[in-house]
Amino acid sequence: MKQSQAEFNKKLVESYYAAWNTLNTGNPAAFYAKDANVVFFDVAPLKYNGWAEYKRGVQKSIFDQLSAGKLTPNDDLKIKRHGDVAWMTLTFHLSLTMKTGAVMELDCRHTAIWSKRRGKWLIVHEHVSTPIQN
Repeated sequence: MKQSQAEFNKKLVESYYAAWNTLNTGNPAAFYAKDANVVFFDVAPLKYNGWAEYKRGVQKSIFDQLSAGKLTPNDDLKIKRHGDVAWMTLTFHLSLTMKTGAVMELDCRHTAIWSKRRGKWLIVHEHVSTPIQN
């Protein structure tokens, strides 16, 4: 199914996660609005302003430091839709292996707001975080 023709559903979210799992920020770019004023919150740093900043930041500060990584969504996806706006929530497990050999395992939460623009669902706001570990 082409993303441009897809309705907002679980398959679209699965495609989104598969794109991030390539560890190349060019691949999930198709899922994001390119407006300069959109805000994305990630585990680190605190905030990105616009997709260009998000793409550069994640590639340089995370992906370029990895030898392997995977986001594994849990089975708790919730989708709500009102017209051309949809929001989703889910949790996922993040497994990272740094080029140094260090391994990081995190359980994260994910909320995204999607807007349908010219027949294509795009993320216009995203929040990824992890609970403070005790």
